[in-house]
Amino acid sequence: LTVAIALCLWSCNQTKTTEITYTNPLPVAFGDPYILAASDGKYYMYGTSGENGFRVYSSDNLANWKDEGLVYQGATPESWTVDCFWAPEVYERNGKYYLWFSANWKHNPTNEGENFRIGVAVSDKPTGPFKEMSNGPVFDPGYPIIDANLLFDDANGKVYLYYSRCCYKHPVESEVANWAKEKGWFDEVEESWIYGVELKPDYSGIIGEPVMLLRPPVTMDDPQTEWESRSVTSKEVNRRWTEGSFIFKEGNTYYMMYSANYFGGANYAVGYATSNKPLGPFQKSPDNPVLQKNVESGGTVTGTGHNMMLMLPDNQMITSYHGRTQNTGNERVVFIDKMEIQDDGKLVIHGPTTGEQKIEIKE
Repeated sequence: LTVAIALCLWSCNQTKTTEITYTNPLPVAFGDPYILAASDGKYYMYGTSGENGFRVYSSDNLANWKDEGLVYQGATPESWTVDCFWAPEVYERNGKYYLWFSANWKHNPTNEGENFRIGVAVSDKPTGPFKEMSNGPVFDPGYPIIDANLLFDDANGKVYLYYSRCCYKHPVESEVANWAKEKGWFDEVEESWIYGVELKPDYSGIIGEPVMLLRPPVTMDDPQTEWESRSVTSKEVNRRWTEGSFIFKEGNTYYMMYSANYFGGANYAVGYATSNKPLGPFQKSPDNPVLQKNVESGGTVTGTGHNMMLMLPDNQMITSYHGRTQNTGNERVVFIDKMEIQDDGKLVIHGPTTGEQKIEIKE
């Protein structure tokens, strides 16, 4: 891994430029990567690793990453969790670090095959150890949920939780489902939908009822149908996903990025939607998808998804996400690419890229 950091480039107005050189994909085998820029000046990356818990990598420069080990251990006798520890996100608030995650819930009286719920654990350090804040999930909507993402809204001081309802036992009528049934491929097509809800300030539960914000398109002539239905139209699986949401605010606009298609397949891709309110309604962008496989154009990357946005000190945006390459095979690995909101409000991701990449940070 090549790292070059130029710390002595000064302009006439004494602006310092730090140049970071890194290589995509990073040497980190995570799904659902999430990077925290902590108050100690370091970056911490959390992700799904297939363990009964979560580990973290730390970095001073986004290029060199050190494995700090497990920071949260689930599936213990005192925990509400069983297995399938997915999609961690960590937020630093008032000197504490809060780990949001999804896992299978022990309480399963009807023996559901997917029994995911969302929990939160707290620590004094970004490297843990994180301890669960309660003996159960944050709330129970009555169906399996994953992919927690939070918004601390500066407009009203409220905190919002976003999550994805799983496809499990959620068959949905649509023209795509009818089309697949007519072809004799699938009797039904299950879907996952993204919801949002206000959180209690102490994270002990929710306020009000969750609101459905994003779902796969219903009609065949919807411009989003082609890219969001590839798992079905490629005869891969009878499910359409809307998951892995990440929301942020730019100006007066709320941007929600989301992933569609099977997370384990080549067609996993990212789109976005916008709203002027944190709980919508959201309008999907006509430019979707904004991140997808590049093998058709001579690249080696597939399965790009579950991304997040990180704002650098100079207000430059980058995104981290997982994907696969011909060299890494089925293992999910982490990528970092530049992204931006253009003057016309359009969200653009400059990726997927492979090989050496450079980021200049002006301070």
